[in-house]
Amino acid sequence: MRGMNQQHTDEPGTDGTDGTTGVAEVDAVLASLDGLADLPVAEHVAVFEQAHERLRRALDAPSG
Repeated sequence: MRGMNQQHTDEPGTDGTDGTTGVAEVDAVLASLDGLADLPVAEHVAVFEQAHERLRRALDAPSG
């Protein structure tokens, strides 16, 4: 938990990590969202829907 005087940042690596989740499939989905700002807003919903579906499959898959 962060203390009241600690500032939150979304910059990868600023919290001592390399910015990955440790789950390759999840990291791939997150990386696919990196170019979202370059797409027209009208295309964002489709990108998010695809990312959501990929995340569900990755996280619902049996481990091992």
